[in-house]
Amino acid sequence: MKIATWNVNSVKARLPHVLSWLESAKPDVVCLQEIKCQTEDFPALEIKALGYHVEAHGQRSYNGVALLSREEPKDVLRGLAGDETDVQSRYIEATFSGVRVASIYLPNGNPVDTDKYPYKLGWMKRLAVRAKELLESEQPVVLAGDYNICPTDDDVYDPVGWAGDALCLPASRAAFRTILNYGYTEAYRALHKEPHRYSFWDYQAGRWHKDEGLRIDHLLLSPQAADRLVACEIDKGPRALEKASDHTPVWCEIGPAQSLEINEAPPPSGGFI
Repeated sequence: MKIATWNVNSVKARLPHVLSWLESAKPDVVCLQEIKCQTEDFPALEIKALGYHVEAHGQRSYNGVALLSREEPKDVLRGLAGDETDVQSRYIEATFSGVRVASIYLPNGNPVDTDKYPYKLGWMKRLAVRAKELLESEQPVVLAGDYNICPTDDDVYDPVGWAGDALCLPASRAAFRTILNYGYTEAYRALHKEPHRYSFWDYQAGRWHKDEGLRIDHLLLSPQAADRLVACEIDKGPRALEKASDHTPVWCEIGPAQSLEINEAPPPSGGFI
């Protein structure tokens, strides 16, 4: 199963790129973020024409997440529990072939001296609660999305310049590690140790052309999913296109579940066991 995450920065503005990438990359499940449209306005017809099911959780002009899948999703859940006052559309999850997948658009948190940063940390605490609940189900889980966090200095082109940003503050990184410490594996880092590989490049100051980016799009795998991890890559192709999103897709491949065969050897002749 090929599972991808992609912050499209407006699905309507980026629809030709999305359709082209679906046809070429052929993912089984795609987690989209920042669709920037209400649920009923999501361009589902065009995507369904390619053989994908669509589940969206949107809001007008901002945020919004979606799941695109080759098979029909089961048990769709919209919204992250824990704060009834939170009306921002940032979370959706469903099950595909026994794998529970979530599309996550974590708050940016800037400026850090406003209520946006406490909101980010509070949202991460709620996510940690949900992540732990999913672990207790003992099913394969993939928490995919734009986390708006550079886990280490190796994930940002200028660690000193970004040290005071909400994406790199110690409290942000600690909240991210909390989920990893529960037992999740960060798919890209599990297979790629080289530093300074990015999934986001700002539109300003020629960041893309200078490869001055951030790695903030992640796929976190439960042990049951991590045991089946085959590959994980950053696909930079869509970012090189005209009128591209400032993010590019990141995908992982989960292999089939392995059946356990226990071969019992016969007891030694004439002996006791």
